[in-house]
Amino acid sequence: EAALAPAAAAAVLAGLLVELRLFSPSREARRAEAILWSIGWLLLAVAVAVAIALSGGPAGEWTTVYLIERSLSLDNVFLFSLLLAYFFVPPELRGRVIVIGIAGALLLRAVAIAAGVTLIESVEAVVYVFGALLLYVAYRAFRGAAEQSDPSANPVLRLVRRTVPITDGFRGRRLFVREAGRRYGTPLLLVVVAIIVADIAFAVDSIPAAFAVTRDPLVIWTANAFALLGLGSLLVLVELLVRRLRYLDETIALILGFVGIK
Repeated sequence: EAALAPAAAAAVLAGLLVELRLFSPSREARRAEAILWSIGWLLLAVAVAVAIALSGGPAGEWTTVYLIERSLSLDNVFLFSLLLAYFFVPPELRGRVIVIGIAGALLLRAVAIAAGVTLIESVEAVVYVFGALLLYVAYRAFRGAAEQSDPSANPVLRLVRRTVPITDGFRGRRLFVREAGRRYGTPLLLVVVAIIVADIAFAVDSIPAAFAVTRDPLVIWTANAFALLGLGSLLVLVELLVRRLRYLDETIALILGFVGIK
């Protein structure tokens, strides 16, 4: 498994680079294009599951974690859309923001998954705490509990603003610029940080849900990574999803509740 970890990380990095370079670079994506890319990422996940099965690996566990994470990632998409609108991110920059944000979030998720596995192996009873947490989150989701909607109040963003001076507008695709001999961050940096923070907040329920299926950190992380690949193309369909998925919160609540009880 240790030998497979670098290969898995390389495959995920390649996927992120493909999304960054080839999916509507420097322009607004079209809906038909986004649909084709979303289908392509789904077919890639199916191919990975088949390859794991043919090699005698835990294909069932990987697929289950992938489906759970992919379902829960729909919630991420809606929040990412709100963040992009809040910061007035131009359409041609949205794909770049999502890819960079996901890359940062996957690094933090790797740490969280490793810590979670270590904790469970040390104190087996903690898995019941995770189950109770999922039931609580499911209850809140089913009731439609209001979430924090003002990114400017986020303590992490406040810390970034205090630490790094921010320009008064975007500077193309750049996260940092040097002006008048001083280094500045751009609003694009704030959006990336906000997306990473939002993803980690969602990982509080998605990672414990994966522990109900397997304790293998490589399976959990790669399934997480492939579930998050393609969120840039899925984001383009968010308006359609908002109209069609009226019971998204209730559906996610049922998924979390089932996994929490399990």
